[in-house]
Amino acid sequence: MGNVFRDNLRNELNYQGIMIKELSVKTGIPVATLDCYLGARATIPSIDAAYKIAQALKVPVDYLISGEDINITIPSRKIKSQEARNLINLIGCLSSEQCRAIYDMILSLRQKN
Repeated sequence: MGNVFRDNLRNELNYQGIMIKELSVKTGIPVATLDCYLGARATIPSIDAAYKIAQALKVPVDYLISGEDINITIPSRKIKSQEARNLINLIGCLSSEQCRAIYDMILSLRQKN
């Protein structure tokens, strides 16, 4: 679970553009503890900590733990264009491998801007 939680947490923080310090403020979990969850050792959080993180990120705990709950509601105010909404709907039909390839491509495009 450690690596899955770490990877899902890291991906969600990147997606939402949230820094670890900001997550710390929202959850009351010290930055050093969050660093342990995100570090190479991938420390596994307590149920209470995982719940606080999920609440702060507005995602299901199941998503952070397993990555399997893809029924995440994305507030429409954050989606800037109809094209982006269409992409999100299409991505729901893709395999995990295809989603990962698209995710990597988007990150690379985002870094170029």
